[in-house]
This record gives sequence, C-alpha cells and structure tokens, in this order.
Amino acid sequence: MNVPNQITISRICLIPIFMIFLIVPMEFGNLSLLGTVVPVSHFIAAIIFIIAAATDWLDGYYARKYKLVTNLGKFLDPLADKLLITAALISLVELQMAPAWMVIVILSREFAVTGVRLVAAADGSVIAASPLGKIKTVFQIIAISALMLHNFPFEPIGIPFAMLMLWVATILTIVSGIDYFMKNKHIFLKA
Repeated sequence: MNVPNQITISRICLIPIFMIFLIVPMEFGNLSLLGTVVPVSHFIAAIIFIIAAATDWLDGYYARKYKLVTNLGKFLDPLADKLLITAALISLVELQMAPAWMVIVILSREFAVTGVRLVAAADGSVIAASPLGKIKTVFQIIAISALMLHNFPFEPIGIPFAMLMLWVATILTIVSGIDYFMKNKHIFLKA
C-alpha cells in the first residue's frame, strides 16, 4: 500500500478517536481561550478533526506529485471524507450544537452525489470534484471546527461565527449540489 493510501486510512482511523473525545463525557475540565470556555475534550476533538481534515489535502497532493494515484485511493479518499464529515455532524447534532435539519441537508447532498458517482462509475466514467464542491468542503470543515471549539475566538464579542459558517456551508452544499446535478444530468438521461 502506497503512502497516500496510508494517509487516507489514517484519516479514517482518526474518526473514532475524535468522536470519543467529542461525545463521551470526560472530566478533563475546561480551557478559557480568550474568554471562550471550551471543554478540554472538545478542544482535543477539534485538533484531531482538523488534523484528519488536513490529511485530505496531503494525500491528494502526495498522490498527484509522485504519480501514486490508485483505484484504491480513488475509492478510499472520498469515502474517508464522507465518513469524517458525517461523523462530526451527527456528533454535533447529538450534542445539540448543530441543527439537525442543516445536517440532514448536508448529508443528503453527500449521499446523492455519491450515488451519481457510483452510477457514472458503472459506465466507466469518473466524476471529479468541482471547485465549488471543494469550497463547500472547506466551509464545512471551518464550521465543524468552530462548533467544536464553541465559537472560539468570536464568542466573547458576540459574533456567532460557528453558526454563520454552518449556514454558509449549508447554502454552498445546496448550490454545489444543484450545480453538480445540472452538470451531470446526462447520467440520468441515459436510457
């Protein structure tokens, strides 16, 4: 197994670790970060999540630079991304830190896009991620990280940054989903 695929698998392995720190009650106390109170366990979960999210860029860069793109990597990389985002969002709903309806919208788009990619793959086509889809993912990661960090560093000044980012991520999810389906409608039109 090549290095990019090992990095991708490490991303998958980090998912249960950050989830344990995020949702399992732990008595590590709280951090006071510039006036924002963040449970230590949530801070650790956020750091692990951010590291895991960063490996998405790292494995892709490494695979392209050293020509190590494999079918396993093409399968594992988007799977790891979906698992990471899904686990984080569902955990945040469980903690009542994210509205369920927004998470349902985001995850519905992810599952629908995955379905279209599977149909295209059955016909031998590969649908690459669009620039809009990549921007959507960045805002999802920012929103999730900000929620895990309890709106740090914006909480003391009263700016609901985490929720604003979740709104942006949700809107970009809808827009990128529409864009994705419009650009790939030919897949559905095949008889």
